[in-house]
Amino acid sequence: MGIQDDAVEVRASGWRRLAALHAVIESALERELSTRTGLSVVEYTVLDALSRQDGWHMRMAQLARAAALSPSAATRLVNRLESRGLLTRILCQDDRRGIYTELTAEGRAVLADARPVHDAALVDALGEAAATPELSGLLESLPDLSPARA
Repeated sequence: MGIQDDAVEVRASGWRRLAALHAVIESALERELSTRTGLSVVEYTVLDALSRQDGWHMRMAQLARAAALSPSAATRLVNRLESRGLLTRILCQDDRRGIYTELTAEGRAVLADARPVHDAALVDALGEAAATPELSGLLESLPDLSPARA
C-alpha cells in the first residue's frame, strides 16, 4: 500500500467514526424525543430552528436548509406539523410570492417541553460515545461536543 492509499484509508476511517458518532447521537435523540414528546428529530430541528428566528418564522427554503431536507421533504414535514397545529404558513409582506413558516403558540409550548428531553438525551448519547474507544478521540477533537459541556 502506497502513501496515497494510506491517506485514503485514514480519511475513510475518520468518516466511518464520524458516521458512527452521528448514528449514536441521532438514534438516542430519536428514541427519547419520539417516546417522550411525540416528535421526531427532524420535527424537533424544525421547531428549534423556527424558535431561534425573530418573529419565529423562516422562508421555506431556509427551513429546508436548516433541517437538511429537500424542498419537497420540507413541504411534507411542514404539512404534517401544520396539521398538528405546531406551525402555520403566512405570506411574506415584502414579496407576496414568498411564504414563511411560523411557529405557533402550541408549537412553542411543545418545543419548551421537548427541549429538556432533547438536551438530556444529547448528554447521555455523548457520554455513551465518550465511553466507546473508537469515538472518544473524535469527541475530544470537538470540544463543543464533550459530554461535560453539553
